Amino acid sequence: MNLLIMGAPGSGKGTMSERLCKEYELLHISTGDLLREAVKSQSEVGLKAKDYMDKGLLVPDEVIHQIIFERLKKDDAKKGFLMDGYPRTLAQAEDLDGLCKDLGIKIDAILQLDLDEEVIAKRITGRRVCKNCGTTYHISNNPSKVEGVCDVCGGELYTRGDDTLESLKTRLCEYEKSTKPLLDYYRDHVSIEHIDGDGTIDEVFTLIKGALGKIS
Repeated sequence: MNLLIMGAPGSGKGTMSERLCKEYELLHISTGDLLREAVKSQSEVGLKAKDYMDKGLLVPDEVIHQIIFERLKKDDAKKGFLMDGYPRTLAQAEDLDGLCKDLGIKIDAILQLDLDEEVIAKRITGRRVCKNCGTTYHISNNPSKVEGVCDVCGGELYTRGDDTLESLKTRLCEYEKSTKPLLDYYRDHVSIEHIDGDGTIDEVFTLIKGALGKIS
């Protein structure tokens, strides 16, 4: 299966992506990870991306498109992938469709994680991230064994600068503006599965598996 996962900040995309990739042996494609890998490799496209990032500028769509194209051409992507964090705009969705057509692949489904704003706010403000390995915790839903210390590597846990109510309001507003056009665009040619994200990790994952069972 080739899947896209979408949802507002704090909806659980990262956690569900990890579970899905393990359960269905999918390649996890995150634009953030791809950008970091491209820059680290010092490839031609990676150097282009680095130039923008060093100047504090957004990496343009054409560079992101090229990085994703190069990744999807690799053999491990042929077994199925889950794309997280892309596309974010209508233009990117159209680019991705063109890319998939060129490579002879198709998106089988979009998993849309739905969650009330009040629940998202509680999740965001309670989130803690390891400074060393990036593992994510929550002070009530998924706490570390020792407060402030990562279970995986022993690193220090911190609150991200954008995990505040003020920042969340801005991020949610931007998310709503971009998501509706995306879903409208995909509705005619891709199965969109709305998943109730207000539950435990196991409960939400069970809903996702049920939805995928209908389309596989």
